[in-house]
Amino acid sequence: MERRTGTISRGIRCPIIRQGDDIAGIVVNSVIEAAEAEQFDLRDKDVVAITESVVARAQGNYASVDAIAKDVKAKLGGETIGVIFPILSRNRFAVCLRGIAKGAKKIVLMLTYPSDEVGNALISLDQLDEAGINPYSDVLTEEKYRALFGENVHPFTGVDYVSYYGDLIRSCGAEAEIIFANDPRVILNYTDSVLNCDIHTRARTKRILKAAGAKRVAGLDEILTASVDGSGFNEKYGLLGSNKSTEDTIKLFPQDCFDLVENIQAQFKERIGKHIEVMVYGDGAFKDPVGKIWELADPIVSPAYTDGLVGTPNELKLKYLADNDFADLKGEALKNAISDAIKKKDDDLVGNMASQGTTPRRLTDLIGSLCDLTSGSGDKGTPIVLVQGYFDNMTD
Repeated sequence: MERRTGTISRGIRCPIIRQGDDIAGIVVNSVIEAAEAEQFDLRDKDVVAITESVVARAQGNYASVDAIAKDVKAKLGGETIGVIFPILSRNRFAVCLRGIAKGAKKIVLMLTYPSDEVGNALISLDQLDEAGINPYSDVLTEEKYRALFGENVHPFTGVDYVSYYGDLIRSCGAEAEIIFANDPRVILNYTDSVLNCDIHTRARTKRILKAAGAKRVAGLDEILTASVDGSGFNEKYGLLGSNKSTEDTIKLFPQDCFDLVENIQAQFKERIGKHIEVMVYGDGAFKDPVGKIWELADPIVSPAYTDGLVGTPNELKLKYLADNDFADLKGEALKNAISDAIKKKDDDLVGNMASQGTTPRRLTDLIGSLCDLTSGSGDKGTPIVLVQGYFDNMTD
């Protein structure tokens, strides 16, 4: 019988994972048990994805604010530090800021406006227009910001991040000064020791600061790249991708986990004889059209994946074929013509008009986004996601 379904994404429940657990075994067992319980088959080219959170938890990749403070002080001098371009997040940045403040005497916090890098808004574009402010050139003090815009709370969290971050810095014993600017060079009017906290634009920001004469420059990706007094660390991403664990500890992005995904793939092959692709995923790469928040606060969607997930989709646009190449056909004849075109398509469709409108993104970004939406970030209890039929087309 002809298959009547395409891609299916399933959240897979598993035991609560703790430090030191055999996460590879847990993943394989959980997927196989789910297939048996729900009576579905596992197939070659299925994708099993594990959220980075439980991988890091199994690794025990945690760090305290004291470890952050010690590394910040060692790398930036411990006096007045400019902390620029952080995102507005209690989960992602607040605990990091607590550690940063403990490693300095004064923090000059420079916030981008009207929103942070991932779209959390301090104010609206309409407010800027009404106030006659040019965000590309104007520098605002906290006093001017308040005079112009008053108190602005985040629409989802209800937090006034300007007050929240300022109070947090002062609670750690450091002096706090807050300014608003979008040119990284502005911070050099206040200090020549700078910690840039942007995620996806960090390389450019560092380059601009160094060219402008900054004495010390470090990004969040350079803090806790090695263990401090036994802490966790991430050699490649440092504090980027970290999340709040407690008020005084963070869970870091998982360490190199290519061995893990290959181990899981090998276990599936041994136990069920199927070639399963495996990946670790974090934030999906998508934007909320209402809140304007871009989800990707991690440095990358997938920090590790098996070889079969390298590349981008190579697909034909069915509506293009139906409306152009086979406009004179319908019914079974149209279906057969399109199926034949799919079977004969080139291995590389870049530039082919029949592929226009397909999504030219990496497979790991697309599948990771699907998995993030499937597992959610709350109480679903499905940190493992099984994606089936992703590599199928209508001829399968």
